Amino acid sequence: MPRFREAKKTSSGIKFSTFIAVAIIFMFVALVYVGSHIRMTELEYNVAAQLAEREKILEEQNILRLELATLRSPHRIESLAKNKLQMSYPESNQVIVLKYSGG
Repeated sequence: MPRFREAKKTSSGIKFSTFIAVAIIFMFVALVYVGSHIRMTELEYNVAAQLAEREKILEEQNILRLELATLRSPHRIESLAKNKLQMSYPESNQVIVLKYSGG
């Protein structure tokens, strides 16, 4: 009879070590899953921040384009030339026409 009891102890020992091995594998898989989930969440936050930065830059670009168009306006340039620089259109006798000689 002692042999039969000994065999049971061995088999329960194998079950316990198998349980420990399965538990370790499960914990490793859980850690990998949680780690990848945390990394994915960080990447999502980074993408959201980059998209917000992109929108901000595009808005600034549109404002600068509008300002450039305003500054390049022929009416604005003419007004500055007349008022600030005291310029005026030349009289007909001040205009010299040059002809291209085709050289």
